[in-house]
Amino acid sequence: MTYLQVLLAGGLVGVLYGALRVTSPAPPPVALFGLLGMLLGQSLMGAVL
Repeated sequence: MTYLQVLLAGGLVGVLYGALRVTSPAPPPVALFGLLGMLLGQSLMGAVL
């Protein structure tokens, strides 16, 4: 998947969550740090492999 596809999929899920009024299981700062960790992990794996 390209980054644009991933961004659009994430935005779609965000809109669906908002429309269904689903509350986030994690506080926003914790969620953002988790996303940052996933991004860094993906970058590191791309550099190693």
